[in-house]
This record gives sequence, C-alpha cells and structure tokens, in this order.
Amino acid sequence: MQSSNPILSFFWYMLMIWIFVMVLWMFIAVFSDIFHRENLSGWGKAGWILLIFIVPFLGVLIYIIARPKNTEQDQREASQMMAAQQRVQGGSSIDDIAKAQALLEKGAITQAEFDALKAKALS
Repeated sequence: MQSSNPILSFFWYMLMIWIFVMVLWMFIAVFSDIFHRENLSGWGKAGWILLIFIVPFLGVLIYIIARPKNTEQDQREASQMMAAQQRVQGGSSIDDIAKAQALLEKGAITQAEFDALKAKALS
C-alpha cells in the first residue's frame, strides 16, 4: 500500500509484519506438533505435511480440528512440564523423594510406585 502519509504507511507495514510472523509461527507450531506425534506413522506425517503445503490454511485448520486430544503423549508432556515448573518454583528432588517416602510409610503407594517417583524426581 502506497500512501502519502508516512504514519499510515508505518502502521500498514507493521500490520503486514505482524500477520507474517503470526502465520509463520502457526506453521512452525503445526509442523513441530506433527513431527513430535508418536501416534502418527511416517506416512501419516507425510500426508499431513503434503496437505499443509497444498492447501496451507485449510490444511492447518483441518489438522487442528482432526488432531486427537489427550493422548498419553500429551499427558506425559504436561506432567513433565508441571514437574519442571515446580522445580523452578523452588521444589527440589529431595522434597519430592521425602513426600514419596511419607506416602510409602502411610501405605498410600506401593514400593514400585515409590521407585518410579524417586526415579522421576532424580531425572
């Protein structure tokens, strides 16, 4: 857009840059999600990528709508993210192990569950 007013031109270019960055971010997020999915075969991933390249916006919308939610992988990633946030907020692996030990002594968890919690806290 060519305008005699430089301020309008500036806002127009800023809007175009924002839209470009938003679209680029959207495609990066979808491609990243496709490649990180464990429940998609190689052909499935190739099919989604091909669809997104052929019909970009419609392909992304179809992927977002058709993508299965709450898989084991999503739950595992969410629990790992929450554990990392708790550690950043001041929780330590020693505290986690002590809490798990208290639960084990109360009989709320089994020895196998305690070992799993301990391994998770130490990782």
